[in-house]
Amino acid sequence: MTRKPREPAERETRLARLILTLRSQGVTDPAVLAAIERTPRDLFTPDLFKDRSWEDSALPIACGQTISQPYIVGLMTQALTLEPRARVLEIGAGSGYQTAVLARLSRLVYTVERYRTLLREAEARFQSLQLTNIITKFGDGMLGWPEQAPFDRILVTAAAPEEPKPLLEQLKPSGVLVAPVGKGPIQKLCRYAGDGVGGFSVDILCEVRFVPLLEGVAREL
Repeated sequence: MTRKPREPAERETRLARLILTLRSQGVTDPAVLAAIERTPRDLFTPDLFKDRSWEDSALPIACGQTISQPYIVGLMTQALTLEPRARVLEIGAGSGYQTAVLARLSRLVYTVERYRTLLREAEARFQSLQLTNIITKFGDGMLGWPEQAPFDRILVTAAAPEEPKPLLEQLKPSGVLVAPVGKGPIQKLCRYAGDGVGGFSVDILCEVRFVPLLEGVAREL
């Protein structure tokens, strides 16, 4: 009887602590922090890990995938330098948590997911949050979404084995793409910024651990 009244306050305390942690790690964009604060991570977390929803750590989800560490979500989102009118392509919807954060900062988010199970669950979460600016697709993330290109921003939430040229080709000349790149268990988080005339500058933000970006779609899940 006494537990339930304390739950909202406890959740707010843990959320506030998480936001302070992100600030201390370098996620300082007020809009990004506000989007994370408004996105209930516990909604995207499996029941088994609900009590860890507000920890700054990656957590397992279905299909052998993960919901990213909040710091990485914040860092990657901040690196995109989003604008309110931006059209964003996300490769790998997963639980939908990163997608929801992007949707609060941009006009349209196009997200591609290779697992039907994950996509259905993510779509239900978007609906419950009344996020109507997310367009989903079951498909091969390596191919991007050429029918909707070019995009202002592209975010890849799985590790590309090498520079993701097919995705860079779907980016506007002055666009930004953020992706983990590398074949091993540890990859480099790279930010590709278009120079407006077909070239890109590349900045390495940090080392990360992501599941690999796989070709095709998953048939069994």
